[in-house]
Amino acid sequence: MTSHQLADELRRVATTQVSDITRAVKEGQKSIALNEVRDMARRLSLLADAFDPKSAAEAKADFVEAEPQDGAQAA
Repeated sequence: MTSHQLADELRRVATTQVSDITRAVKEGQKSIALNEVRDMARRLSLLADAFDPKSAAEAKADFVEAEPQDGAQAA
């Protein structure tokens, strides 16, 4: 993947996901908005894996540790 292709994919993911998140927030659908945020994180992680699998695995481990457990609410 070239840097141009990466930039295009990042723009596409950001545009699509932010649009979905904004719509869900405006409609008061918190759980859908949170799911969209998780989906965006997953997609960005997949892109990171394509460039540096080892660093992406380490970042993913940090992300999982920082994620609130079921039933817990973030501040």
